[in-house]
Amino acid sequence: MSEKGTPAEIVELVKRTGVNGEIIQVLCRILDGPEKGRVKRRNVKGNCRKGDVIILLSAEREAKEIKAQ
Repeated sequence: MSEKGTPAEIVELVKRTGVNGEIIQVLCRILDGPEKGRVKRRNVKGNCRKGDVIILLSAEREAKEIKAQ
């Protein structure tokens, strides 16, 4: 497996977004690297649930909060 990316654990599922609800906004805790321990908001495409570990290709970026319309 490639060593690219930073592992992060999904802490909370926030909300579904996208035209058909295919994107899930999650809060994830960075597990490794210079930002270890920080919780960031990210958009995830595909199936995921609390406790899953995802690989972030760019750990510096953070998704904008979804505003209710």
